[in-house]
Amino acid sequence: MFNILVVEDDPNIRRLIVEALREGRYNPFPARDASEALEVMDRQHIDLMVTDLMMPGMDGYALTGQLREAGYGIPVLMVTARDTIKDKRKGFIVGTDDYMVKPIDEEELLLRVKALLRRARIVSERKVSIGRVTLEYDSLTVSRGSERLTLPQKEFLLLYKLLSYPGTVFTRMQLMDEIWGLDSDSSDHTVSVHVGRLRERFAGWGEFSVETVRGLGYKAVRNDGR
Repeated sequence: MFNILVVEDDPNIRRLIVEALREGRYNPFPARDASEALEVMDRQHIDLMVTDLMMPGMDGYALTGQLREAGYGIPVLMVTARDTIKDKRKGFIVGTDDYMVKPIDEEELLLRVKALLRRARIVSERKVSIGRVTLEYDSLTVSRGSERLTLPQKEFLLLYKLLSYPGTVFTRMQLMDEIWGLDSDSSDHTVSVHVGRLRERFAGWGEFSVETVRGLGYKAVRNDGR
C-alpha cells in the first residue's frame, strides 16, 4: 500500500482528500501545514505528496522546493485555486509534478495519484513500454520487435514525456520549459516542429499517436488498450 502525505490547512478539504485516498486503497498521512509535513517525512516513508498551495507559514512552493533541495524525488501533486500558466510555471520550476484545481473531484484526484505513481515507477526503471514498443531512456532508443531507432535527444525526451503521461495535455510552453529549458532562445514553435518529426517517424506504428489539442497543446494516446 502506498503512503501518501496530505498537506492541507483546511480541515474539511484535508478530511475529503484523506477519505478519498483511503477508498482508493492508499495509506494517507494528514498534515495541517508544511512544518507538520516535514515532521511526518522525518519518521515515515512517503511515496507521494498532495499539498495545498496557499498555507500559513511555508506555502506549497516553498515546501516542494525544500524537499527537492533535500534530495526527495517523490511525486508532488499541488492542489490550488490558482490555475494560471504563471502559477504552474513557478510550481514546475520548484519541482511540482502535477496540478489539480479546487474544488476537488475525488475521482480525478485518484486518477492523478495513480498516474503520478506510475510515472515514478517509469523514472526508476528509465523506460516506457507500450505493447511491443519500448522507449529506453539511457540509450535514447525506441524499439519494436527487430526495429530499433535512436532518436535525437530532444525528440526522444519529448516523446518520452508525452508517453509517460498518456492522455495528459501539455501546453507548448510547459514542454519548452522542461525539455529545452527556461533559458532557451527557441520559440514554442520548436515543439510543433519536433512533434511533426515524431509523427513522420512513427506514422506506421499503431501502438501510440501524438495528437494536437486545439488551443491547448499536445497529448499522447496509447492504442494498446491501457
